[in-house]
Amino acid sequence: MPEIEFLNIFQGIATMLASDPHIAVARVVLIALGIAFVYWGVKGTLEPLIMIPMGIGMACVNAGVLFLSAKTMGTIFIDPIASEPAKLLDVLQIDFLQPIYTFTFSNGLIACLIFMGIGAISDVGYMLIAPVRCMFIAVMAELGTLLTFPIAVAMGLTYKEAAAIAMVGGADGPMVLYTSLMLSRDLFVPITIVAYLYLSLCYAGYPYLVRLLVPKHLRGIKMDQKSVPNVTAAEKITFSIITATVLCLLFPVAAPLFMSFFLGVIVRESGVKQYVEFLTGPVLYGSTFFLGLLLGVLFEANTILNPKVILLLFLGMTALLLSGIGGIIGGYIVYWTSGRTFNPVIGIAGVSCVPTTAKVAQKEAHDANKFAMILPWAMGACVSGVITSAIIAGIYVTVLQNHAP
Repeated sequence: MPEIEFLNIFQGIATMLASDPHIAVARVVLIALGIAFVYWGVKGTLEPLIMIPMGIGMACVNAGVLFLSAKTMGTIFIDPIASEPAKLLDVLQIDFLQPIYTFTFSNGLIACLIFMGIGAISDVGYMLIAPVRCMFIAVMAELGTLLTFPIAVAMGLTYKEAAAIAMVGGADGPMVLYTSLMLSRDLFVPITIVAYLYLSLCYAGYPYLVRLLVPKHLRGIKMDQKSVPNVTAAEKITFSIITATVLCLLFPVAAPLFMSFFLGVIVRESGVKQYVEFLTGPVLYGSTFFLGLLLGVLFEANTILNPKVILLLFLGMTALLLSGIGGIIGGYIVYWTSGRTFNPVIGIAGVSCVPTTAKVAQKEAHDANKFAMILPWAMGACVSGVITSAIIAGIYVTVLQNHAP
């Protein structure tokens, strides 16, 4: 009977012991962090739609490292750098998540699918209640997207890398994924992970920012519900098709995102029940599930040990903080110019994490005054933020795509 060694059976432990100490420590930390993400997701502290699949992916990919040969270690989940057709065919036979990654993730398709779903749950009628105000707040809420770029360049990132991490300030995960794929493919995994880590914290962090910057008596301002106009489905469809066409004409590089979002909106307003159920169910939640799972699986110890990751974490936090501040400043400006009848808390909803920031705005207003209903205006600012972040992504990619690294 052949001699069987303990470590040959339990290769996850064997590779842990055979790895450099810093790799082994990083794996243990990421396993623990993945378990924590699942726990916080289940509790609702973090966004469960992303954190639960992402957490289990992180824990398992860092635990399931094996010897691929006598000299190499790896996993059988995903090979993100497989590019040659012959090599890719070999990988596809082993790495069970490789087809999903290759055909939906690495080319940005998953961002477009999620955008279709977001469009199908978004009511642009809220934006059309007060389009100028909503777009102004959304533009102000891009403060982090704009200011983080020069900060990142000053801290040593290239223009393309700086633009990719700056997009975290738009609080739009698919947009960050798309932009980083276009401009900084080598860093798109950590950048996208940073984006979704911080976007999930919008639930936890932005309420404190609102309370810090907006006093209670202003948070409790009631909006005039009678001033909300009735926007018809025909008006919403007309707005969507014209806006999508114009934006695609101006920024062709972001055309897939514009088309996907407004296609979802038009499907919603057209009343085609089968398509609405398809986009808001299997497409949106299926894509979100696999996005979280793939991000977790791609979050290996070697990824987190990239020296730029700490910098990206700092810049991502800076971008979202500045955008939140910018949105609230925009809310204050509208408050002052409206004769002090506009609730400035709506400004935080300009950060386009649909519908998270709109719900944060409504909750903070309700906590200050149980009769304050600001959700329609908050959703309008939130939907406007999706459009402005896509526009800025289009500008960044158009200007920098052919720029030297």
